[in-house]
Amino acid sequence: MNVPVSPLTYPHESSPAPGITVPVAAGIEWLCMPLPFALNHINLWLLEDGEGLVAVDTGFALDEIKTAWKSALAGRRVNRCIVTHCHPDHLGLAAWLEQETGAPLWISQGDYQTAQLFGAGNEPYSVATMTTFFRRHGLAEDAALALDQRGNAYRKGVPEIPATFRRMFDDEVIVIGGREWRTIVGYGHSPEHMSLYCKALGVLISGDMLLPRISTNIPVMAVNPHGDPLKLFLDSLDALRVLPEDTLVLPSHGRPFRGLHARVDQLHAHHAERCGVLVDACRGAEKSAAELIPVLFGRPIPDPHQTMFAMGEAIAHLNYLEHAGKMTRVDENGSTRYISR
Repeated sequence: MNVPVSPLTYPHESSPAPGITVPVAAGIEWLCMPLPFALNHINLWLLEDGEGLVAVDTGFALDEIKTAWKSALAGRRVNRCIVTHCHPDHLGLAAWLEQETGAPLWISQGDYQTAQLFGAGNEPYSVATMTTFFRRHGLAEDAALALDQRGNAYRKGVPEIPATFRRMFDDEVIVIGGREWRTIVGYGHSPEHMSLYCKALGVLISGDMLLPRISTNIPVMAVNPHGDPLKLFLDSLDALRVLPEDTLVLPSHGRPFRGLHARVDQLHAHHAERCGVLVDACRGAEKSAAELIPVLFGRPIPDPHQTMFAMGEAIAHLNYLEHAGKMTRVDENGSTRYISR
């Protein structure tokens, strides 16, 4: 979902081409890689670490991204690979990078284990479980079948996961290139998303937790159908307010920016406004999450990939409103609907 961004400032007018690195701060290089989705790029970061580098995130498992990595590294050594979270555009090439460079994977335990579950596709993390869950929330049969027929898309983006990892913890200090980086765990988008903050540089590598032009996808999953990930996400945003407003934010999508507090305020306002629209739409009438997708997003959803995200996020907003006492959940005859109180 697009969110206004007027108070933000951008030090760079454009993103680098794949395989080309651009310095963004002392000892930090920006590497932009393509994605095969409507969200068509991901930002990766290379941090100087003695005679080698620390890579933050890896990109989706595509041959063109492997080629771009080889061009960017040009014989340079990778000492570690820190992955902010388990989604394919971030973890996809971690195993390949480890094989190519010897760089071990650093990631939170929650995201490492969830990656293994997604990759295996076993119950209750299977595609069939997800589509059954979405059908209960009103997804039309043709859209559900399209998701079923797509199969385990996660494994396409993450064909292999490193067999071992170094577990990252919240509020841990990691020394990279003689500078201290503090981990900041965030919730709602993934189990234990890890952002990295360097006070000496005034830089936050925000991953997907704080993006400049879109709001992060916040899904409810079938395994936790009554969860409230939107509240977890908003609380995680508030935890970032302790950082200075002029912090240089390095996001996974979009350009680096300044205006951290303003962006947090924008995202709170955006989700509050969207929740208000949903409450209005459900006054006096029970509605399913699928029926409310056009209300929440203001546009049709064109493909199965985006349908998956839209369904999860619609349910997240409705669960948030239910937990806040503004909606009543109605479970009848194998379907779930919501009505405003």
